[in-house]
Amino acid sequence: MDLSPTPAGWDLAAALADVKARVHLAEAASGRAGSGVRVLVATKTWDADAAAAVVRAGGTLVGESRMQELDAKGEALEAAGAHVHVIGQLQRNKAATAVRFAECVQTIDSARLAERLSRLCLEAEREMDVMIQVNVSGEESKAGVHPDEALAIASAVQALPALTVTGFMTIGLHSPAEAEVREGYARLREIRDQALIRSERGSAGLTSAWELSMGMSQDLEWAIAEGATMVRVGTAVMGRRELP
Repeated sequence: MDLSPTPAGWDLAAALADVKARVHLAEAASGRAGSGVRVLVATKTWDADAAAAVVRAGGTLVGESRMQELDAKGEALEAAGAHVHVIGQLQRNKAATAVRFAECVQTIDSARLAERLSRLCLEAEREMDVMIQVNVSGEESKAGVHPDEALAIASAVQALPALTVTGFMTIGLHSPAEAEVREGYARLREIRDQALIRSERGSAGLTSAWELSMGMSQDLEWAIAEGATMVRVGTAVMGRRELP
């Protein structure tokens, strides 16, 4: 497993501050000033020291995609005070690592995966937050449930013991076309809003499902304009890997 150290001379704190400044400007531009959009730092491919360093620099919310990496970095992240979210596709046979180190799994895309997490959490005597990953772009290369299935799966997952559905996550359309990218983000917001409305009517039990994890370095402004409560940023904070 080839993991990278922090690039020489890279200032993690300054990079994180720049991203947070972008977030604040985007909030203001979209009429959401002070809405508290959180920055999740994606630490995939970075070694334990680099991941812990960004936590100490103020990026306490981090996202890991590969459970093999989380196994290697989990204890260092815990010691640094990280709040770890799983943001990559999770296989059921790797779910134990998520239960050991993560506070939230953002990539629930099947009832079977949720059931596995529920059983493991019960065995570990812990609770876990989860999000439903939705494929709003329709791209075959992207994971996630179909938008039409998202509410039913969210309700089924919420009914499982030890799990709380806190919202919905998506990876936006890979396109420079703002209108098309934002259309997908708006669709996720509509799904979240429907979940909350149904809960108010007493039919879904999804009162906690208000989070929208969407938007990355290249399109976080568009995601925030459509209601993102959390954006996932990697290179803009961590820098580029120094290849040998």
